[in-house]
Amino acid sequence: MKTIYSCTKKVLGSISALMLALSFTSCEDFLSITPTNDIVLENFWTEEADVYSVVNGCYAQLENSDCISRMIVWGELRSDNMTNGSGTPNDILQILKENILETNSYTKWDCFYQCINRCNTVLHYAPEVNKIDPNFTDSELRATMAEVTVLRALCYFYLIRAYRDVPYVTEPSIDDNIEFMAPATKFDAILDSLITDVEAVKENAVRSYGEKSIENTTRITRWAAYSLLADLYLWKGNYQACIDNCDKVISHMKEIYDEELEENPSSMTLELYGEYPLISECPSGSTNAGNTYNEIFGKGNSLESIFELNFIERQSVSNSSVGNFYGSTSNTAGQIAAPSYLINEAISGNNTYFKKTDCRFLENMREESSKVYITKYVYEDVSFRTSTTTGAAPTVNHSSNDENMANWIIYRFSDVLLMKAEAEVELAGNIVPTDTISAEQTQHYRKAFSCVSAIWKRANNKRISTVDTLVYGDYSGSRITMEDLIFDERQREFMFEGKRWFDFVRLCRREGDNNRMIQKVLPKFEENSSQIRIKLSSADALYFPYNRQELKVNTQLSQNPAYILDDSFKK
Repeated sequence: MKTIYSCTKKVLGSISALMLALSFTSCEDFLSITPTNDIVLENFWTEEADVYSVVNGCYAQLENSDCISRMIVWGELRSDNMTNGSGTPNDILQILKENILETNSYTKWDCFYQCINRCNTVLHYAPEVNKIDPNFTDSELRATMAEVTVLRALCYFYLIRAYRDVPYVTEPSIDDNIEFMAPATKFDAILDSLITDVEAVKENAVRSYGEKSIENTTRITRWAAYSLLADLYLWKGNYQACIDNCDKVISHMKEIYDEELEENPSSMTLELYGEYPLISECPSGSTNAGNTYNEIFGKGNSLESIFELNFIERQSVSNSSVGNFYGSTSNTAGQIAAPSYLINEAISGNNTYFKKTDCRFLENMREESSKVYITKYVYEDVSFRTSTTTGAAPTVNHSSNDENMANWIIYRFSDVLLMKAEAEVELAGNIVPTDTISAEQTQHYRKAFSCVSAIWKRANNKRISTVDTLVYGDYSGSRITMEDLIFDERQREFMFEGKRWFDFVRLCRREGDNNRMIQKVLPKFEENSSQIRIKLSSADALYFPYNRQELKVNTQLSQNPAYILDDSFKK
């Protein structure tokens, strides 16, 4: 762990509130001042403002381009959603080719460990500030401890999904006498610890930072804690606990809908699809679609948002990761593109992925010169006619800025609905099998389908059940067909949001083999597909290798077996 913490250990002894709130600078700058560790206790951690400055620093670190780029690369790049774009850097190209080396820059994890260390530091010092500053009350302490505990758990969740086993450290690096060279802790042990930690603090998390406050979506709330817990339990295989946490968020969203209905009945943003409130693609009375995209990705901080990293309101720092990978304007192609089969023949009705009425393929991608460029997060607003049942694709009117300011979304309401759907199906699958689907299994399948149907109806502007082309009976015959329905809808809904590869990892872990993932991913490879199939068949290959520099410094780490080529560099 020395490469993670060696600079941080020296810095945190003397760092100011401003530096923590923004970013770490070089170790040498601080070493030239040579203050002692005691300065932290005497001059910094003395009042509530100091605590909140470092909490802000936790968010600032997550908003760093290194973190967001890894959320995309780790969570999406290797999936069936992505291929090379324009001017693609070599490290990205090699990952797309499944030629991942331990020298690849995207195998570095220090940006997440920096956020973890800031969280650990708050957890260490905030109770001391509570003792000496009466303004920093017990309730504020509990809320702060909950906030950074959830942030730390989120960071570790990204790490274990990307690497499987990672060093797990819960103490801050604040003393040069402490050695941080930790071995990797097993995936399941970390997952259990994260669940325990978040369960312990979830009810202390803030419900709301104020009516219509932007902080309700850009800071950790109780609803973000529930959403993260639902995700953790889904990976754990505790499906009832996943559903229980999803239901808490769903109840909250229904309360928001009721409030909107009472306060703004003539200008409702939300609309019921089945029993679930969602932002309408085409509000009643309008002839143009695109409203869902505009609210969620264009304006940001929508009523459906649960937690997103904030750029829109800051207006001083662009989301450079999205700008580089997806493009900054409609005329500037990104380094990453989408495989052409995702969008081909959608309008003709022969597309496997999108119905021709589905607004999402028009909002998320554009085809040009045999390339399919990603527009999700790039467009600031879109508008197109709602009827796509005949003729050519409608013209998508859009605008975007040279500097991408889009917020990066971690959790939104449709994610909760589809987590619930997946958990319901898996819970049904755990029922003792019989020759026919039991009434109890049918109940779970019906609940799962209602969640998927709501999101699908919204995307396809379907308000009347009799015109649905998504029919329960087409999927309810088996667990596999229900799973495929949910995974296909997750692909359509969260395309390019850093979730697809992680969905595959979860599926492969649950099934104990990689076959279904390989069938989905292989079509994007135009060459060496047989070699790719062999490489991806290993459970170890689902994860990234440890970076070579990390292995050099931390001798307690052993490389992922899928990437062991030559250990001579360690000698």
